[in-house]
Amino acid sequence: MEAKGKQIHVDSMDEEIVARVAAIDVAKDSGMVCTRVPHPSQPGRRTTTVWSVSARTNSIIAVADRLAEEHVERVVLEATSDYWRPFYYLLEARGLVVWVVNARDVKNVPGRPKTDKLDAIWLAKLNERGMLRASFIPPVEIRQLRDYTRLRVDLTAERSRNIQRLEKLLEDALIKLSSVATNMMGVSGRAMIEALIAGERDPRVLAELAKGRLRIKRIALIEALTGRFDEHHGELATVLLSQIDGLSAQIEHLEARIEELIADMPTAQAPPAAPDPDDAGEPAYLAAVDRLDEITGVGRHAAQVIIAEVGLNMAIFPTAAHLVSWAKISPRANQSGAKTRAGKTGKGNPYLKSVLGEAAASAGRTNTFLGARYRRLARRIGKLKALVAVARSILVIVWHLLTDPTSRYRDLGPQFFDNRIRPERRKINHIRQLEALGYTVTLTPAA
Repeated sequence: MEAKGKQIHVDSMDEEIVARVAAIDVAKDSGMVCTRVPHPSQPGRRTTTVWSVSARTNSIIAVADRLAEEHVERVVLEATSDYWRPFYYLLEARGLVVWVVNARDVKNVPGRPKTDKLDAIWLAKLNERGMLRASFIPPVEIRQLRDYTRLRVDLTAERSRNIQRLEKLLEDALIKLSSVATNMMGVSGRAMIEALIAGERDPRVLAELAKGRLRIKRIALIEALTGRFDEHHGELATVLLSQIDGLSAQIEHLEARIEELIADMPTAQAPPAAPDPDDAGEPAYLAAVDRLDEITGVGRHAAQVIIAEVGLNMAIFPTAAHLVSWAKISPRANQSGAKTRAGKTGKGNPYLKSVLGEAAASAGRTNTFLGARYRRLARRIGKLKALVAVARSILVIVWHLLTDPTSRYRDLGPQFFDNRIRPERRKINHIRQLEALGYTVTLTPAA
């Protein structure tokens, strides 16, 4: 008798041994290169050559020329910090097929000696047997866009830290402006801080600088602006305001450059469509950023970050599940024997996970399909896991929108789950709730 659950797997033809391979164990200032090629005179045998190379442009170009002369079919680099970049860029420019692999996937057998030479040989052996997975390295234009969007995120965080420093400085001066004004750096708050720096100390005069709805809180402002703001506070506040203004100018410049870079990408533009005489003026197709901007919770900035992190070519990810798995927002399988445990999602791309988390949190507050999904899951699995689930749904939608440039996002509505998912179970639950309140329920189908 055959055992239950028996499965037969047939290896595909692409798992054959690669004849001519190379591997580089990358360090900060050097790299250990290993090549494995067929022996010139003994069939079935292989020749292994290992040598060290400096991580300098000319040295790497020389290695690239040597590997090209030996007709190496594939080069594998271990992703060590950012030290792999010069090797990848120069080898790729030489026309070689280069893979960057996760260091976690290429660890040597435990208990074996640990040297750069042995690591390079092990990496080459894994390469020739097809036992590695290449990391996603976007094309040049996406890498450049990613540099701008990531720097914008970092500078925005630094500006927020300086605003927090300014708030702490005002607290030290007994000025409680942030307790009254929602945005301390708004027009009104900025005018009051600049007046304090200029020497104005009368809280009534300072409160008169309030604009718009903040004027309603005039009495509270007078109390909040009564403090001990002296010259040294003013000097430090001037420095912090200068830092904030400088960062704001740099962020605006980055935003303009990001718009220009995306506008220069042909694949990010809307595909051409034949004119429709019955069209009311709405464009038939949208550009990539505009398509993603339609997703609930995803704004224009978030759409730019998503494009910079995942690229525009979804052929790299055969299905939406591949993209979700790469982004590490789905739990890994963890099964042994009869036990199936909850797996962790993993670290993933911090910039992508951050923007998806913010989009999920924003969508969870809306009366839409994604908002209803968040509230439905939060009751059962908790708020944090529900946010991850909604972030996963957003990324699945992103995959479909980028795969088909002619597609558009259409919200299914907050009643989608109630109307389509397990209506019998919902009916039973409602009956039980009414019976618990002391009612006898009789259901009559509607005409």
